Amino acid sequence: MRIKNLLIALPLTAVLAFGVAACGSDSDNGGSSGSDLSGQMAGAGSSAQEAAMQAWIATFQDTNPDVTISYDPVGSGGGREQFIAGATAFGGSDAAMEDEELAGAQERCGSVDSFIEMPAYISPIGVAYNLDGVDDLNLSADTLAKIMKGDITNWDDQAIAAENKGTELPDQRIAPVHRSDESGTTENFVDYLSQAAPDVWDFEVSGDWPIKSGEAAQGTSGVIAAIKAGSGTIGYADLSQIGDLGAVNIKVGEEYVPPSSEAAAEIVDVSKQVTGQGEYVIAYDLDRGTTESGIYPISLVSYELFCTEYDDENEAAMVKAFYNFVISEEGQNVAASAAGSAPISNSLREKLQPAVDAIGS
Repeated sequence: MRIKNLLIALPLTAVLAFGVAACGSDSDNGGSSGSDLSGQMAGAGSSAQEAAMQAWIATFQDTNPDVTISYDPVGSGGGREQFIAGATAFGGSDAAMEDEELAGAQERCGSVDSFIEMPAYISPIGVAYNLDGVDDLNLSADTLAKIMKGDITNWDDQAIAAENKGTELPDQRIAPVHRSDESGTTENFVDYLSQAAPDVWDFEVSGDWPIKSGEAAQGTSGVIAAIKAGSGTIGYADLSQIGDLGAVNIKVGEEYVPPSSEAAAEIVDVSKQVTGQGEYVIAYDLDRGTTESGIYPISLVSYELFCTEYDDENEAAMVKAFYNFVISEEGQNVAASAAGSAPISNSLREKLQPAVDAIGS
């Protein structure tokens, strides 16, 4: 897996006030005046990003009332397909592109260095469960992998009990739930299992769930609905969508770390950036096997997909202004409030800003 802003001190209205007329100039900061922007543009992709994306769109459209933006949370795989096909102006993906998809996106954008892929949404993937009488649950990577693989089938199994001393676990069958559609959330989750429990989870990492055991559900909302509707259920979803379900504490080193946006964001700091795939491909190989204290390793680093060049200059101006807002301090705080995500760091923002600045230049 893969994952100082000049505008950070400026409010959104000041960012947007520089205007489309500045495009291509040395002083261009990528912003556009709300009165100058008008039109429609569409995006599609990650359902984990949905709450953040809707908040970004609503706030941006408040300042730019003549702009209409739509986002279809069809899932990461569908979002990548639509973007590559040119059906959308931008996309959201919970996994960085590789191989044929990456080549297809670069071809769609016109060249290797015209495709932009950047992380702008970081959030924990919660392991949600619905188990009467159990309000706190600890699991190591090996135990979780065995549960999701179907090797551990009952909640009072000795392996689970050993990690939850003092907790009365019911003699009840475990009902795992997974995504039925190709999903970046799935890819991030199984990447964690593959890295942290390699002796148990020996499947190829991809966005498709690799085994037929358990219940399959469509999209993030489908997984949550299935977990809530059942008893003894367990599955994975963006933490912002879990609501009042229980969330597993994951063993890292010698401690059990509860999911939080702050703990999830720290994984980027201990991970390496991928190089050599394009000037504006900013992706990370996440170190999910880390034993460093306080890091929640089942983190979702979700990427935005767009181009530096568009046939329609007006569309380019809208994309540029929108993503200037998305990566701004204000935009990241909007997402954090709506979706519980972790605002990107100033150092990461510094890496992303040149990519947005390159749109239309």
